Amino acid sequence: YHIVSGGTDTHLFLMSFLHRDFSDKKVERALYKAGITVNKNTVPFDTRKPFVTSGIRIGTPALTTRGMGVEEMKTIADFIDRAIINMKDDEELDKIRLEVKALCDKFPLYPGRKE
Repeated sequence: YHIVSGGTDTHLFLMSFLHRDFSDKKVERALYKAGITVNKNTVPFDTRKPFVTSGIRIGTPALTTRGMGVEEMKTIADFIDRAIINMKDDEELDKIRLEVKALCDKFPLYPGRKE
């Protein structure tokens, strides 16, 4: 994958799949099945139509608000990589979803609140 602009100084970044044989829709769907929410996005020099683009936008505010840091971001990057690699394998996506849930359970939105 390619991170547009080589990285970011903000809470957002774009991943480009411009030179891959899959689109943002397929990646977004796989990540959704794995419990990860992203937005489809155009990237520089995108040759696809606006409704089927070559990138996804990822933001970190929902993660940092929960108290996640650098190590958790590395774990989430691994989840994203595994979900993309296994985008056609629903069983593997279910496993990743359970790992995502376990990570989120360690960082509740409302600490101390009983569900």
